[in-house]
Amino acid sequence: MITHPRTEELAEAVARWIDAIRPELGPREAFLARVAANVLGVVGRELTLGPAAQAAATERLTVLLDHGGDYAELNSELCRKLREGTMDAATPGLIAALKANVLDQLAIDQPNYKHEGSR
Repeated sequence: MITHPRTEELAEAVARWIDAIRPELGPREAFLARVAANVLGVVGRELTLGPAAQAAATERLTVLLDHGGDYAELNSELCRKLREGTMDAATPGLIAALKANVLDQLAIDQPNYKHEGSR
């Protein structure tokens, strides 16, 4: 099995190359290049941070719902319970779990976003 370069390293290398040539492009092409480089950044972070974020979210949902399952099943159940009103902001641990899940997702999607409580 080939261990290098890893997928996230390839995405980062292409994003760096795009950023390197971007100043030579016209305004529209430079904008589209910036979008492409940002997408590759998200892909790289999803590959490196995503599995741990999903595992942590699954653990939080397991505790919150008081049973196991995979992330998709647990998240679907949580959404159903929220829609039905059987869980709400008064449910112990709900807000903390949701906030932690959102912060983990922000670390992937928008790592420079300064949220409440950030340094």
